[in-house]
Amino acid sequence: MPTYKISFSSLLLALFSGALLPLALAPFTLWPTAIFSTCTLCFLCRGQGIRGVFALSLIFGLGLYGVGASWVYVSIHDYGHAPPALAGLLTGLFALGMALVFALPLALFGLFRHAPPATLLFAFPALWVLGEWFRGWFLTGFPWLNIGYGFIDTWLAGWAPLFGVLALSGIAAFGGALLSLIGERKQHKSLIDYSLLILLMIFAGGAYLKIKPWTYPTGKRLDVALVQPDLPLLEKWNDAELKQILVNFQQTNETLLDHDLIIWPESALPTLQGNISGFLADIDSQLKEHRVGLLTGIPSNTASGNYYNSVIALGRASGAYQKRRLVPFGEYVPLEHWLRGAIAFFDLPMSAFSAGAPQQRPIHLGTVRIATAICYEIAYPDLLARDARDANILLTVSNDTWFGDSIGPHQHLQIARMRALENAKPLLRATNDGITAIISPRGKVLEKLPRFQAGILKTEVAPYSGSSPFSRYGSLPIIGLCLTILTVLRLFRRFR
Repeated sequence: MPTYKISFSSLLLALFSGALLPLALAPFTLWPTAIFSTCTLCFLCRGQGIRGVFALSLIFGLGLYGVGASWVYVSIHDYGHAPPALAGLLTGLFALGMALVFALPLALFGLFRHAPPATLLFAFPALWVLGEWFRGWFLTGFPWLNIGYGFIDTWLAGWAPLFGVLALSGIAAFGGALLSLIGERKQHKSLIDYSLLILLMIFAGGAYLKIKPWTYPTGKRLDVALVQPDLPLLEKWNDAELKQILVNFQQTNETLLDHDLIIWPESALPTLQGNISGFLADIDSQLKEHRVGLLTGIPSNTASGNYYNSVIALGRASGAYQKRRLVPFGEYVPLEHWLRGAIAFFDLPMSAFSAGAPQQRPIHLGTVRIATAICYEIAYPDLLARDARDANILLTVSNDTWFGDSIGPHQHLQIARMRALENAKPLLRATNDGITAIISPRGKVLEKLPRFQAGILKTEVAPYSGSSPFSRYGSLPIIGLCLTILTVLRLFRRFR
């Protein structure tokens, strides 16, 4: 296909297909949309050079993040007190920045502009996967809106414990690239037929793998209580409310002393750990007397002056966890010297944290090991996989109040489901105002609490032993495969 100029209609179609892609994810879960959107982008980019592919991918990414991450506006406007115009501008700049990061790897698709369809069919999904991986670590990473999450309830989910969410994204992008060739079936009948057969075999293989047990329950089932306090965010950090919060914390725990483990969400206690050390010591003694473990989110600090977003263990539980991946502006302010104090958004509560140590020991409840992730850390597949190898239970605590009544909390829950599936371990999710949930090792939501309601989710959870292939190797196999595909395709073109 010869190189051609990009028409306005092509740019408009790229924007529309990018904006449509979030429909494949929660809460909509219309997964065929992912194949349609990637098909459209692949079709538009065929025959384009690097600049053309970059431009089309940039517009596509603008639609993707403008719609899929629209909840950023809620955080900036509702809780950062930015005027609507400024909040809209900052949200737009965020979407543009993410669109740039989205477009950079895909621009390399332009290197194959004169390649035959067989080459394009494998180059496009390989670059898509590498693009999602790139967005997961570049400038600390924002691994959100990966299209593989939309397939968690399909047969493709069976591949997640082997290769992770990136593999599901790659399969979806392969399906999109294949669909973009359907109009040329007469010229490339054999290629399309064989590719369809490969795709069907992949789906069938996923159906088989979906029922394969990678891990197994071990030991006594635990009686667990997850507390969803539903505290208004702006009131929560008001010092005048702290006394009542502590009273509610103590009284609620006293009603749950017949459980093995009590879990409170991120920053459930909105003050520094050192400020209420006596109060925590009393709670700790009471819990030990009844042989109950408790985990709660609370800010902590050290003598060196560093502050951490932490989860601490009391009673029968032991250990602590400090958040490693911080949210820009929410937990630390880039270019702080210039931005701090400029507007209220740059002075949000808890926006002066330090990152915890890269390697941390798991929290223990007796012999049960618990791997922990705080808030959007759950979106980093390899971060949790390293901790999940030897853990028996996965835990994530969050304060999704920042998302408001948007699609953000639903996307967040879907991401947590994928982490449980990848590592084949049960996952406990405690949030301030929803969605608090119990997730099975197969990524299924077993029980949950409704949003914007205070409540306690009581259930039994079995610890699991063993590890999935993804827990052991992470994303390295799928990344290595994609790099190998691109290298072979490029060398093959050169030798020809």
